[in-house]
Amino acid sequence: MSTTPGAAPLLIACALGIEQLALRTGGDRGRADGPVTVLRTGMGPGAAERAVTRALARPALSGAAVLATGFCAGLAPGMHPGDLVVADETRDPRGTTPCVGTDLLVKELARALPGRTVHTGPLTGSDHVVRGQERSELLATGAIAVDMESAATLHSAVRAGMRPVAAVRVVVDAPEHELVRIGTVRGGISAFRVLRAVLPAFFEWHRSLLLPRR
Repeated sequence: MSTTPGAAPLLIACALGIEQLALRTGGDRGRADGPVTVLRTGMGPGAAERAVTRALARPALSGAAVLATGFCAGLAPGMHPGDLVVADETRDPRGTTPCVGTDLLVKELARALPGRTVHTGPLTGSDHVVRGQERSELLATGAIAVDMESAATLHSAVRAGMRPVAAVRVVVDAPEHELVRIGTVRGGISAFRVLRAVLPAFFEWHRSLLLPRR
């Protein structure tokens, strides 16, 4: 990944080794306009909060834009493994974190992954894997997807200082397509391949933040 002296850094946070692998193996696609760090936080909101807080305390990541990514569970009927979720906000018990540049991310993901469905809406946080009836209960709150780290990642990022934040997740299971283990069935493999292809959209999002405001 290329760097440009003086350009604002980008921190891409994911939880799992398989997510980090997908992002790293997709790293030759597209070009970054600043230093890029792919941070594996570990699973769960507590791990995400600790890892992101530590990372943003480094001088090299001062003022970094933060993008949370990885896999998620879709909540709405009709979602399929490999669909993309672009959050307009993330939610957890501590409140709501608005996301920046949602429309641009949707446009760039459609360009990078033609034919893939992109859903936009609230992404809610959980401290455990969501199954069955709980999925319906979260859908009733207006959320369209759930994961364990995005809300904690973005909350920690803005708590460390005002900065652009966003969350993009790949659906790995959905109401009609529940998975037992990521990577062992077709849905997990499909989501992995989609995650490998998202970096150009992330770089365009980051590049747009560096443009002069009129």
